[in-house]
Amino acid sequence: MDAPVLETEVRVMFFDTDAGKLVHNLAYLRFIETNRSLLAEKLGWDLGGMVDGGECPVVIRTEIDYRRPARLWDRLVIKGWLEKYERSRFWCTFEIRRAGQEDVLVRARQMLAVVTLPEMKVVRLPASWDQKYGHLRGTAGAIER
Repeated sequence: MDAPVLETEVRVMFFDTDAGKLVHNLAYLRFIETNRSLLAEKLGWDLGGMVDGGECPVVIRTEIDYRRPARLWDRLVIKGWLEKYERSRFWCTFEIRRAGQEDVLVRARQMLAVVTLPEMKVVRLPASWDQKYGHLRGTAGAIER
């Protein structure tokens, strides 16, 4: 069994950059947020229905390494995947590269928990994850440097 993986693409726009035409650090988080939201749907959450109540994955922690800058008009590929999970929290890892290139520009890792809305009560991950992703169950390590 493989980990759920999702790739999204984005073109760097002027509003994503600073005065030096380099991608601003917050723009990378927006690129990751888009990928993570679509990955959450792949993992079984109906993001559109969450606003009406139900279970919702929420970010608890973000670790991010900015290795090389992306620039204005770059085409970027954001790859995200389920890394590990425990009873009520899980970790996703993200890598951002220029399209067609191997060098990682940004590597990030997020810890998430599932809560019920609107109470914000932490709940267990779906039992089906043990059948689907059991090889990923366990304690996750720190981001690779």
